[in-house]
Amino acid sequence: MSILVSGLATFINPGIASPDGDTWHSAVAPGNRDLVAYLPVGQPAAKVRTCPSQSPIRHSISGGRPAAYREGVEMSEQAVTVLGTGSMGSALAGAFLAAGYRTQVWNRSHEKTAALVDAGATAHPDVAEAIAASPVIISCLTTFAATRESLLGVDDLAGRDLITLNSGTPAQAREFAQFAHCAGARYLGGAIKNVPAAVGDANTLLYFGGDREVFDSRADALRVLGGELEFLGVETDLAALYESAVGATLLPALLGFFEGAAVLASRGLPASTMVPYSVKWLRMIESLLPVLAGEIDDKDYTRLGSSVELFHTAVADDAQLGAETGVDLSWHAPMHELLGRAVTAGHGAHSITAVIELMRTGQRSAL
Repeated sequence: MSILVSGLATFINPGIASPDGDTWHSAVAPGNRDLVAYLPVGQPAAKVRTCPSQSPIRHSISGGRPAAYREGVEMSEQAVTVLGTGSMGSALAGAFLAAGYRTQVWNRSHEKTAALVDAGATAHPDVAEAIAASPVIISCLTTFAATRESLLGVDDLAGRDLITLNSGTPAQAREFAQFAHCAGARYLGGAIKNVPAAVGDANTLLYFGGDREVFDSRADALRVLGGELEFLGVETDLAALYESAVGATLLPALLGFFEGAAVLASRGLPASTMVPYSVKWLRMIESLLPVLAGEIDDKDYTRLGSSVELFHTAVADDAQLGAETGVDLSWHAPMHELLGRAVTAGHGAHSITAVIELMRTGQRSAL
């Protein structure tokens, strides 16, 4: 059976759960997931409405697995498909193999799946074949856009549990969730907070947002990837939101370490000599995080003791250090400018946490 939507022939896929929670037919334009429509069972084609991919979805769809899943081909619950076999994707697939899962893999460069095939995985040159082989799909491509591009034209997403472990912004996560839901998939957005070598470790953290039922029903499989699982909430962009927030610490911390290594190198000293001291320093910072968070949440910038003025006074020392060692410290300039504005705004005697008042835009992002 076919109908016309926006002038393009589409095919009917019965029994998909719609964003309204009812049972609808989905009408999908082949090769173009941007043109998706939902048609209630028994409703005339003239009343078909579109399911736009750009509309934000704040909450996940629930209400059980769609009929397309229940009535589809039988697939082992121990089967999983991993899309993307870069360093992290390969680590994910390897963990599933080690746990006894029937592991399917796909990568745009098919030759990059060879090592996993040698380990027992089944590689598919066609992404649609990889998706058809498993009820749960874990995508570890670089971005939401790359994942979506890879899935365009795939007609077997209906009834699958689609879980992303890629990078991106909250808005991109919401847009991808809409795309997944319109394709009939149950969606869970996630992030893995460790390096590929630590996949499967008991202390490796993964957190998720979206369909709670997917999180609960796939918990055993997800626990193969790390021992700490957190469900942040039903908003489909929460993992991307926390990934952006928590990940903001990484680059500044690494740049600080690289700067320290360059300073030591100016005296012929190896970076390895400062590692024990840097570790202790980071542990001290770790111990302060609850205090910092408390000041920020309460807007009471008096408890920490290390004032904005204290940091601002050290700006001249940074310039002197750069001159003495020959190390380029120009990356400090935006931080110095922020400290100067904080002093001008009257925060000199406040804890350093007060600089957040200058970082706030005054507008809450749309969640």
